[in-house]
Parts: sequence; structure tokens; C-alpha cells
Amino acid sequence: MALSAEDTQTAGAVWEKIYADVEDNGAVVLSRMFKEHHHTVSYFKNFTQLQSVAETASAEEIAALAEVRAHGKKVFLALNDMVPHLSNVDALKETIAPLAKKHATELKVDVKDFEIIFDNLLALIGEKQGADAKTAFKKVTDLIYEEIKAAY
Repeated sequence: MALSAEDTQTAGAVWEKIYADVEDNGAVVLSRMFKEHHHTVSYFKNFTQLQSVAETASAEEIAALAEVRAHGKKVFLALNDMVPHLSNVDALKETIAPLAKKHATELKVDVKDFEIIFDNLLALIGEKQGADAKTAFKKVTDLIYEEIKAAY
């Protein structure tokens, strides 16, 4: 189900603010995932810095790693490609399908781990923009997560 025009507009404004600091915010979202859900580190065997410090480093130290910053930016770029399609589910599905297929078949990522990323993103939005922004953007993450699950 697509978002209403009003929900899309609100979500776009929330996203614009969080995306303005794409590299830092993307790194924070991923570093929290790695610290709070350590099993997710195993998906990134090619991240040698992360592999060497994941057990002992703080979330802040993990967020400072170049490979985490680069992948966090990549995650945010993918979300940025989805946000314009929130009111058009067919276009959203087309945007999500290749990402979901790659993560499901090639990378073997459990679909539930997308929910972790979205929960961390929502927490960060709440910290930076308040509870109303977090609530508004939850509609977005719920929609995207449902479409990712459907494409898996």
C-alpha cells in the first residue's frame, strides 16, 4: 500500500534532514547494528577493519571505520532511491527488487536484519528530529520492509 500524499511529503522532509549528513548517519545506523546484533558482522567478512575490532570497539569507533562509513553511505543511497517512490508501489517494488534479490540469494542476508537497520534508523531520526518525525518515518520503513520481504 502506497503512502498518502501527505505522508509522502512529511516523510520526504524527514528524510531530507537525515540524508543531509549521509555518511555520518549511515555509519551510525550500521555501527549500532554491529554492536547490538553482533551476528550481522558475519555478513561483512571482507571488511577487515571491522572484523579485527568488532568484538572490542565501541559503536562510535566502528562508525569511524572507512569501510563502515562507505557501506552506511551505500545503504542511505539505496534508501534515497526508494523515497521518491513512496506514493507509487510499482515503482518502489522495481527499485527494491534488485537489492532484495542480491541480499537474499548472493549475500544470504536474513530478511529480518533489514528490520534492525530500520529500527536503528528510526532511533536516530528520533534522536535528531524528535518523536513526531520518528513516527512519520516509521510508515516509510514499514512499507519498505514489507516490500523487501515480499521480494525475498
